[in-house]
Amino acid sequence: MMQNVHLAPEEDEDDLYSGYNDYNPTFDTEDLENDTAFQQAARTSHGRRPPVTAKIPGTATSRPIDTAFGVGVCLLFNKIEDGVARPMTAVQAAGYTKAAMRGSLFDPLGQARGPAPPLEMKNPDSSEEKIRQLEKKVNELVEESCIANSCGDLKLALEKAKEAGRKERVLVRQREQTATSESINLDLTYSVLFNLASQYAANEMYAEALNTYQVIVKNKMFNNGGRLKVNMGNIYLKQRNYSKAIKFYRMALDQIPSVHKEMRIKIMQNIGVAFIKTGQYMDAISSFEHIMSLSPNLKAGFNLIVCYFAIGDSEQMKKAFQKLIAVPLEVDYDDKYVSANDDPHTNLLIEAIKNDSLRQIERERKSLAEDYIMTAAKLIAPVIETSFAVGYDWCVEAVKASHYVELANDLEINKATTYLRQRDFNQALETLKISDRYNPAALTNKGNTVFANEDYEKAAEFYKEALRNDCSCTEALYNLGLTYKKLNRTDEALDCFLKLHAILGNSAQVLHQIADMYPFLKTLEKKIIGVMKGIVSQRCKSRNRLKSQGYSIVQNCLTMFLRMCKP
Repeated sequence: MMQNVHLAPEEDEDDLYSGYNDYNPTFDTEDLENDTAFQQAARTSHGRRPPVTAKIPGTATSRPIDTAFGVGVCLLFNKIEDGVARPMTAVQAAGYTKAAMRGSLFDPLGQARGPAPPLEMKNPDSSEEKIRQLEKKVNELVEESCIANSCGDLKLALEKAKEAGRKERVLVRQREQTATSESINLDLTYSVLFNLASQYAANEMYAEALNTYQVIVKNKMFNNGGRLKVNMGNIYLKQRNYSKAIKFYRMALDQIPSVHKEMRIKIMQNIGVAFIKTGQYMDAISSFEHIMSLSPNLKAGFNLIVCYFAIGDSEQMKKAFQKLIAVPLEVDYDDKYVSANDDPHTNLLIEAIKNDSLRQIERERKSLAEDYIMTAAKLIAPVIETSFAVGYDWCVEAVKASHYVELANDLEINKATTYLRQRDFNQALETLKISDRYNPAALTNKGNTVFANEDYEKAAEFYKEALRNDCSCTEALYNLGLTYKKLNRTDEALDCFLKLHAILGNSAQVLHQIADMYPFLKTLEKKIIGVMKGIVSQRCKSRNRLKSQGYSIVQNCLTMFLRMCKP
């Protein structure tokens, strides 16, 4: 069997590991750093190497090994340029690079570069400098015009605006003559024209103002110039040209995107007012109803009531009045401006913000809301029910259910005034008596009168009624505590005084009453000590400024405390 097996000759046997040590010199990258042609190609602007000469080397020079770019490694006689090699790509790794350090020193602050060259002096006679100075002068004139308008000097504001317009036209001509690459400053032109139109309108020169606004609106180069149609509509409204005012308001409304919600609401409100002026109450109602559904406000609510009153719809008047009193006032409560402790820093801060500009704005907004509600109630009360008395009662109940509850008493006073105008004195007197139920100060005084007559149960009822109308009435709360003390209801009296202590802080009168209540309750001495610490601290802080009465109260409290602590 083995004789049929023929072995291959040894000289024809292939080596399994042959060829691994062979390599193509084309892929040799170790000597690329010394390849002058490659380095030169990397530094060029187009990434190309310089052309290779066709000179044939002599016989003494052996043929060099070709690189990957077909250029011999022997071309080392080309001098390598100093500095950083041009990167082959636009993306370069951050950090240390050996090439960046070749032939250069570490100088991150650039101190070796020396001082910066001197700034080039401006030539005041150059056309560019003249244009720049003229542009600056135009801006200054516009600012001076606005300042004069804010100060009430309308004539000076108009003169400054006209001068700014003249200089701006000179500026445009100079730019055209110099034929500079710099384009016309459209923002400056817009500012000059807009300010000029505003000053014309402020000086009641409506024709000139409309012409100036028309120049801006017709120029398509001005962005958002269409919004100035609102200003044109306002001018037509002042001129009592209501049809044109509505037309321009609607044109402006079409050009304002829905993202500018507040501006659209104001324009729709102007449209509604213009419809009221023309007697188109149904169109005005649709505008104001849309406003009250999107962003309710006091002015739109009041105008809606006026429209329903004009058409005589009593049910819709009631609904509109309820919408009006449901508008949020968006002001802080008065409790924010009452100090709850004796921290000097807190008290100083409260004193600083009690009458600042923000507080004044809140007062004006609150006063405006009260005027709208009171006027609307007086307008609709005689017509929404069979008699004006029933109508006033409905308005009072609606106001009491809202966050304008303090206006209920004022409505009762207006009701009594109406009776007086009708010479119905008995009804006026009864109304005035009823109105005392909503006045915390009147209820407190009434309770004091009953308290002096030793009718403590009835006095307590008056004090409670005052607190129900105004929970922050500290006088009623203090007198209620005294009344409970007279009725021997010590627990309830102590609760009243503790509430006052939390509101007023270390009040000498309140602390005296608290200390006077504890012996009757036989409370733990640690509670008495806590109260007396407040008295002692107050005495130490304000001994020099306490009056004789307050100082005697503190002395009596200390004497009582020492008597109680004796074994």
